[in-house]
Amino acid sequence: MRLADLKYYNDCIKLFSNQIERRILKREAIPSDEKIYSIFEPHSNWISKGKAHKKVEIGELILITTDQYQYIVDYKIMFGQKDATQIPSLLQRIEEKYEYREIYSHSFDKGYWSKHNWTLLETGKIQNPVLPKRGKPNKAEVEREAGKGFKQLRNKHSAVESNINMLEHHGLNRCRDKGITGFKRCVGLSILAYNLHIMGNQLQAIEKAKAKAKKKLLLLRGVAA
Repeated sequence: MRLADLKYYNDCIKLFSNQIERRILKREAIPSDEKIYSIFEPHSNWISKGKAHKKVEIGELILITTDQYQYIVDYKIMFGQKDATQIPSLLQRIEEKYEYREIYSHSFDKGYWSKHNWTLLETGKIQNPVLPKRGKPNKAEVEREAGKGFKQLRNKHSAVESNINMLEHHGLNRCRDKGITGFKRCVGLSILAYNLHIMGNQLQAIEKAKAKAKKKLLLLRGVAA
């Protein structure tokens, strides 16, 4: 173990001793930005899942954007940032990547809602933005979200859950690399593996369709003969 490592762990002991005294003896609330949830991966954050079988996790949230073919076309490690703060920078990245293409729709869940975000989407280049209102909607918002087009596009948003599950099977369920650099590398390689898997599935489907068409053609020739 290096001297720098010993100093780091010694500093952690001092920090935790101070926080225990403040929290237990002085009844203080410790601000979240002062907390360290892992001495081995100090960049990790407390993630509230809100699920009965898994209420919390320690790690980082990753924002992904998929296209109509289920490829991940953009991702960002959020490092403690909130969902609702992501739309401005995300829209900028998407517009830069697809500057000369029209984007028919971009769908978000309620966690990204804010009045400012909706204004950006409504006045931007995306033809059919989908951002459900968080909280009680007004009359105009109820009418918009009850529209057939909104519902159809909103239903397609559920595909992102299977995208997330697939990502977990490609290495993002648990990062085994060390440090923040290793974490970034793990995320990038997992997304690359995911996209290659999607591509492989599509190529297999094309080959199966070709084989089926060829078999059908041979049968027709046999009947004609």
